[in-house]
Amino acid sequence: MSQETAIPGGGTGGPGRSAGPLDEVDRRILAELTRDGRMSVRTLADQVHVSRTNAYARLERLLRDGVVTGFRAQVAPEPAGLGTSAYVALTIEQNTWREVSAELARVRYIEHAALIGGDHDVLALVRAPDNAALRDVVLNRVQSIAGVLSTRTWLVFEEFDGAQSPWE
Repeated sequence: MSQETAIPGGGTGGPGRSAGPLDEVDRRILAELTRDGRMSVRTLADQVHVSRTNAYARLERLLRDGVVTGFRAQVAPEPAGLGTSAYVALTIEQNTWREVSAELARVRYIEHAALIGGDHDVLALVRAPDNAALRDVVLNRVQSIAGVLSTRTWLVFEEFDGAQSPWE
C-alpha cells in the first residue's frame, strides 16, 4: 500500500489521485446538472430534495474540488456545420506528449484529444465541415507536428450518447 493516507472508498487525494467518493446527494446533483446545467440553485435543490443552502454549498464544493469544471452549451455538430467526424489515432515519439498535445490544442476542428495506452499513443476526435477539411487537418496539420510518427483515421458514420448517466 502507498504511504499516502487512504480516503475511505479507495481514493488517496492529492494531485493525480482520485478524489474521495461522492455521496448520493452529490451524484444526484451531478445527474441534474448533466441534464440541465442552466438550472437555478433553487430548482436544483427542489430536484434533489435538499435545502437551497445545502445545494448551494455542495455545488460550491464540487466546483472548488474540481469535480464540476464548468458549464457550457452542448452543440450538435452537423446542424452547426461540422458534418464530418472522425477519430484519429496518433503514434508519437516517446516523451513528446507535452509538445504534441500543445500543438494539437491549436489545431482547428480537434474537439478532444487523449493520451491512451495500447497500439496508439493519442486519440483525437475531429469534427470538420467536410472530408476536404478533415484531410487537411490530418495530412497537413497533425502529421506536420514534430513528434508525430503516424496517424490512422476512422470516420464516424453515426454516434449517440449513453442512455444512463454515471451519476444516477
